[in-house]
Amino acid sequence: MKISLAGNPNSGKTTLFNALTGKLERVGNWAGVTISKKEAPLKKELLADNSDIIIVDLPGAYSMSPFTLEESITRDYIKSENPDVILNVVDATNLSRSLFFTTQLLELGIPVVIALNKSDLNKNRNSLIDTSTLSQLLGCPVIETVALEQKYGAFNDLIAKAIEVSGQNQLAPFTQECADVKNVETIQTFDAERFEFVRQLVEKIESRQVSSTEKTIHDQADRVLAHKWFGLPIFALIMWGVFSISQTHVGPLFADILGGWIDAFYGFVQNAMGENVSPLLSALLLDGIIGGVGAVVGFLPLIMVLFFLLALLEDSGYMARVAIIMDRFFKKVGLSGKSIIPMIIGTGCAIPGIMATRTIQNERQRRTTAMLTPFMPCGAKLPVIALFAGVFFQDAAWVGTSMYFAGIGLIILGALLVVRITGEKNTRSFFILELPEYRIPSIKLAVTSTLSRAKAFIIKAGTIILLCNAAIQIMQTFTWQFELVAEGAENTSILAGLASPFAFVLIPLGFGAWQLAAAAITGFIAKENVVGTLAVVYGITNFIDTEELALVSGSADVATVMGLSSVAALAYLIFNLFTPPCFAAIGAMNAELENKKWLLGGISLQFGIAYVSAFTTYQAGTFFITGSLGDGFIYGLIVCLALLSILISLVMKGSAKEKQKLTLSFE
Repeated sequence: MKISLAGNPNSGKTTLFNALTGKLERVGNWAGVTISKKEAPLKKELLADNSDIIIVDLPGAYSMSPFTLEESITRDYIKSENPDVILNVVDATNLSRSLFFTTQLLELGIPVVIALNKSDLNKNRNSLIDTSTLSQLLGCPVIETVALEQKYGAFNDLIAKAIEVSGQNQLAPFTQECADVKNVETIQTFDAERFEFVRQLVEKIESRQVSSTEKTIHDQADRVLAHKWFGLPIFALIMWGVFSISQTHVGPLFADILGGWIDAFYGFVQNAMGENVSPLLSALLLDGIIGGVGAVVGFLPLIMVLFFLLALLEDSGYMARVAIIMDRFFKKVGLSGKSIIPMIIGTGCAIPGIMATRTIQNERQRRTTAMLTPFMPCGAKLPVIALFAGVFFQDAAWVGTSMYFAGIGLIILGALLVVRITGEKNTRSFFILELPEYRIPSIKLAVTSTLSRAKAFIIKAGTIILLCNAAIQIMQTFTWQFELVAEGAENTSILAGLASPFAFVLIPLGFGAWQLAAAAITGFIAKENVVGTLAVVYGITNFIDTEELALVSGSADVATVMGLSSVAALAYLIFNLFTPPCFAAIGAMNAELENKKWLLGGISLQFGIAYVSAFTTYQAGTFFITGSLGDGFIYGLIVCLALLSILISLVMKGSAKEKQKLTLSFE
């Protein structure tokens, strides 16, 4: 038996899905979090018998007439898969909008059970809904729920009703003939008739105590937090506070503890192996696997604190306001206000962020957002930020904050370039987003979200990063003749041979050492590999260790080993953060862009922007500090000018294309 969860965006479908199945799917206090269907079996505690029940969470939809890709997924699934029962999740705080979709579902003939969610918010406002009358008027069961509280009584009632109505023929209180979707006037007329039916229905069953014209505390908060001038500085201040807490104050406390555990495990394995073990095996196990993986996992506490704070901001409803704040800037560069949502999701992982671009209707804006979302530093890049902030900048909170705003700045720059290259500079877009109410964030949901992301991080560290570091250790240990590398002859290793040609190209950026080039290359497998590879190639087995080369007390030693100035370190950080993402994220880009030319263009744009940004940072910073330009300035300048000439050529072609479109439109 299949039960499909369908409803408007931000009605609580995914929260209810998690409660019914025990899964930990991502939830958010905004629209557009679910962008593909998810399936899971019903919890055993909720099964009345041994029946096999599958719950399907569908993307949010306002109508059965789709305007976005995720709405198409919902419509196609319901019409083609024929679920046994539709569990329609209705937002009790916004009946008029929610029941429009409900009346369309009832016309399909599939049994419907309504979960009247967020009922607690209505009661807090002294608003009443006559559920029994609503059930009679719609001809389907109505159950009040509060998905966040996860009370099994209401959930048991939902499942029991779903089983009861399964197989029955669903009658619709309001029906319409099939409309010609190409006829705009007909669609508007039909929608107006449906809205009028819903309005009359709501009048009969809902009693509100608060006038919609009355200003609430939420409205007053929005006047400050979402202000067109003050909103952005407030957002910057909040992000600085988040990074200050996670990277400077709370995070390092837990990192010290975990670092001690890693050191203890390292010593235990070293003692267990004894002195007669093969040097190759010792180096591979201790420095390559334990040291390399430990260097990455050592940053886990900092990442978990950051994810926890971001989860609180999301659940509070503030992040939806950030989308409104950024819309006025994004419109001017050819993006949609909805573009900020994939970018916020991308701070956790670029892959779901790229997939979330499906909520954007305009194809060019959707592809541009998918191409630019990886510029936002994701969870995999946080260990790199934490390492360089600790080693070269004394754990300064401005490093992490500035990288996020640098990402936003590069997104704006990239969007300006793309809109001119595609010849759509004058295309207008409109942004409509339902603002959720502010609420006290759920500690439980924040902890659950944090643990889920931490689990994914640890799994990656124990698989991809472990194998990569083992391979790096082997390539660093042997020459091309498969002989052990002699002491002091590291340049003869396989790894040095592979990385040296790339290192030459990176000299104008301030980091021409083959070790740094090797770390940057392995970052394309997984960005966390940059930290692990640096630990292996420089023989630094643990970056979070209060007694040896620690971020807290030994950062100067680590900086000396790497041989980078603070300016070169900042350039290296910028280069690794803004080059193309890991291969898995590139695969997601390929799936969402649906065009090889766009994919190659996006990867080239990411490489070009990262190279020019790192070059500018290193050369300008070196000149400002020392009064002279850095090494390789002429070569780097030639590369940048070549990239600029290609860009100008593409922009000119785009301008010609746009003029041609305008000429044809006037004709």
